[in-house]
Amino acid sequence: MRSSRVAACAAVLGALSLPLASATVASAAPAAAPTASAVDCHRPGPWVVGTKAVTIRSKATTQSTAVGVLYQRHQFTVHKSSGNWHYITDRATGITGWVSGTYVYRDVYMCLD
Repeated sequence: MRSSRVAACAAVLGALSLPLASATVASAAPAAAPTASAVDCHRPGPWVVGTKAVTIRSKATTQSTAVGVLYQRHQFTVHKSSGNWHYITDRATGITGWVSGTYVYRDVYMCLD
């Protein structure tokens, strides 16, 4: 019984090491220049709203006057940041003001190569 377990383990380990051995041979080839997709993976993504809607305010405080609403699917431009607040322009409505960084963030690109 023990010898069959040892044989099964040896077969599994051999099968697992086969892709590793072939990867070592493939990596011995000269390095190619980075492709455009590899460079694009490391750039920051667009700004997105992480909730259904965010209040756009006249100043970077929760006590300031609300000047508009930034909805989840709206595209917006961040002009500057101060602490956890971002001064934005909503591209759909043209409204400018401050939104909390708790609700807006940079989208992240993920490389699978």
